[in-house]
Amino acid sequence: MTGRPDVPASYIVRVAEDLADREACFSLRKEVFVAEQGVPEEIEYDAYDAVAVHVLAVREDGLPLGTGRLLHGGAALGKTGGDASVGSLGRLAVSRAARGLGVGAALVRAIEAAARARGLAAVDLHAQTQALGFYERLGYVAYGPEFPDAGIPHRAMRRVLPAV
Repeated sequence: MTGRPDVPASYIVRVAEDLADREACFSLRKEVFVAEQGVPEEIEYDAYDAVAVHVLAVREDGLPLGTGRLLHGGAALGKTGGDASVGSLGRLAVSRAARGLGVGAALVRAIEAAARARGLAAVDLHAQTQALGFYERLGYVAYGPEFPDAGIPHRAMRRVLPAV
């Protein structure tokens, strides 16, 4: 029980399969990154959206709670130091009402599963520095210096995927 009647504990995380799912992903990203964090809308959406694997967390009644994406293959090379065995997790967004319920962690694990299914050995991401602890708890290790992205401080992180 969440103690918050607006967000029941029951939700599922799945790969976004159709146009309605993808629109839900984009709407969540607009809510979190553009409206809450002030990221310019013109840089929030990019050409990678067309080739990414998008995941979506939805409440049992269909309300979208969170999203994230995985870049792999050629689309990920610029974000992973050119290593084709590494995927790139990005655009992880959880609606304000669903934060603290484990949705973000479930999305990360779903993205990692999608990476494993594509034969990838690790996942990189660019974490907002305020979220480093969240990713560290999920097994990610920061590397390299802090850098700005959309005016927000970030650090690169990587997790080698355990064998299943």
